[in-house]
Amino acid sequence: MLIREVNDPRLKQIFVTDVKIDRELAFADVYVSAVEGASRAPDVLAGLEAASGFIRRTLASRVEMRAFPKLRFHWDPTPEHADHIEKILADLREKK
Repeated sequence: MLIREVNDPRLKQIFVTDVKIDRELAFADVYVSAVEGASRAPDVLAGLEAASGFIRRTLASRVEMRAFPKLRFHWDPTPEHADHIEKILADLREKK
């Protein structure tokens, strides 16, 4: 949906890493990251906030729920941390 239906250039090459919904189904915390890394975090989060109403309405029409949770977007640094760890491990393997 983010690729095909949201036409905001700030949201190109991003991916959802996790979604956590609270017990009352009031909020869905959506964790995102981008191919380019954390330097894009402010633009990506601003784009998602601007599109949040559209995203929520579209998802609500596709998922049968009595009430659809409000979306809260967060930056997920995990992919960058994993890449950093992989680089360190590769360096250690080369030094052997």
